[in-house]
Amino acid sequence: MGEAKRRKELGFPPKEKKLLLNRDNSPRLVEWLPITKDQKDRFIKLSIRGGWVGIGLLILLWVVVRFVGPTLGWWTPADSL
Repeated sequence: MGEAKRRKELGFPPKEKKLLLNRDNSPRLVEWLPITKDQKDRFIKLSIRGGWVGIGLLILLWVVVRFVGPTLGWWTPADSL
């Protein structure tokens, strides 16, 4: 027996549909898009942090290629030949 039939036979009212509740109760950006404003803010913070990590890794790579590699004799820079 289905839930609706059982409720009807017992005299209970039909079940009310639950609204989709977000865990953080943050409103959605667009009603039909399942992305909340809090998720948007976290994504922006994560992408900014990722950008800074990428810049730091690029600087580290440049220091290795320009200074560490030639100092250890791994290669010779083209501008010092």
